[in-house]
Amino acid sequence: MAGDFIQANTNGRLHDAREASIAPLNRGFLYGDAIYEVWRTYAGVLFAWREHWVRLEQSAAALSLRLPATADHVREEIRRTAAAFRVTTGYRGELYVRLQITRGGGPIGLDPGLADRSDFVLLVQANRSPAPGKLAEGFRLSLATGLHRNHPASLNPAWKTGNYLNNILCLHEARARGADEVVITNLAGEVTEAAVANLGFVRDGEILTPPLTAGMLGGITRGLVREHVAPAAGIRVHETTLRPEDFPAMQEAFMLSTTKDVAPVGWIDAQRYRVGPGTVTMRLKAAFADYVRDYIARHPEQNLG
Repeated sequence: MAGDFIQANTNGRLHDAREASIAPLNRGFLYGDAIYEVWRTYAGVLFAWREHWVRLEQSAAALSLRLPATADHVREEIRRTAAAFRVTTGYRGELYVRLQITRGGGPIGLDPGLADRSDFVLLVQANRSPAPGKLAEGFRLSLATGLHRNHPASLNPAWKTGNYLNNILCLHEARARGADEVVITNLAGEVTEAAVANLGFVRDGEILTPPLTAGMLGGITRGLVREHVAPAAGIRVHETTLRPEDFPAMQEAFMLSTTKDVAPVGWIDAQRYRVGPGTVTMRLKAAFADYVRDYIARHPEQNLG
């Protein structure tokens, strides 16, 4: 049952996620006027709690959206929701936790002043790890050519909002070609990120990753890898502008995300990359696992059971 069931919590009320819990006038539904964050657990411990919360606060400030609860209150609601999920399903594995905050409801109209009050919805489900075959052969990515990443001066990708249509349409193009994920470029033709992950490449033993100035989300996993994980493993990381024509010069590629941590990329369209034991990508993945173990030991208070 854990594979199908999603436990929801709307403003403190626990319920099956298939049950409607917000009004049709909610601005998150009508306009994507919302922000969100996703956490996952390792050994039952909510990982990178503070880093995600800080980014949530930054997104809220960018949208002038008032958070409906404090960090401590939300963490307690996460604990309640996770416990309800485990009671209902009997599932004891790792969890996926999504918090969405909307500006609320009110009369129809774009004016944010029409909103009544901000609200939240928590969703908890089993965290789906990549299939072993994907880790062995690598994910397949494809370059989006029909659309580009929206410019930071219009709708900044650094804000983790409820508006994901750009990512969805780019991913739809890649999936139509049989790919697992997409590579999205900005209007200048520079590589930014995938639909739900940051990207990294390996050339001559060093990691290259697009800079945030290319227009992308500042991923939590990306930040941890740059600041802690790669240095601890003795791997150098450089932020540099990358273009699709640079892909043949790279020996490896990988994705970075909360739910998949470090995930090897085997192909970008016809370009093949090294995967498997002995690669820098797998060294990085092992180093990330070491970081996670240390984090678990330092944060027993974040154990969701």
